[in-house]
Amino acid sequence: MDWNIRRRGRVTYYTKKTNELFSDLVVEELDNGDQKLYFVGMTGALAGTTELGLSDVARMDPEREIPRVFDTWERYVRQAGVCQSLAELDFLEVHAFGAAPKTPNPMADPYGFLAEKKRIRRAYSQAYAKYWKTKMPGNGLPVRFTVYLEELPDAEASYEFGATALHQRQR
Repeated sequence: MDWNIRRRGRVTYYTKKTNELFSDLVVEELDNGDQKLYFVGMTGALAGTTELGLSDVARMDPEREIPRVFDTWERYVRQAGVCQSLAELDFLEVHAFGAAPKTPNPMADPYGFLAEKKRIRRAYSQAYAKYWKTKMPGNGLPVRFTVYLEELPDAEASYEFGATALHQRQR
């Protein structure tokens, strides 16, 4: 694991040595021995190119993007020694922010732009539901899975994901 690990009381920060802005995983030890996990908000450009060596992620393809994010998070919890699979966690919240469509141009084709926004929202919801059903069918569903289409800080990114989960050691 090529991370800086910093422990402060009951919180452990897992930060990549190349990232000076935020942690990729934060684990909070709870009084009962359980752990609350906070997963990095990953963008399409970061999740695809940096993590997996791919260069074509900036296209909005939720069917591929959602598994990449969850698979990356799964690798993080294994490397941190928390657990072996995301299926061992109970996700409380998942936030997904999708970028506004790159094409068509909203000024030149407003109806096409609105149709693309609708397609993207539906595609994210379907891809998320499919991933959950196939990879974590025994888990409960988070209280929220949000999909907002807006401008993101990374202009090349097509989405940003972040999540909070609970690792219950004693079930």
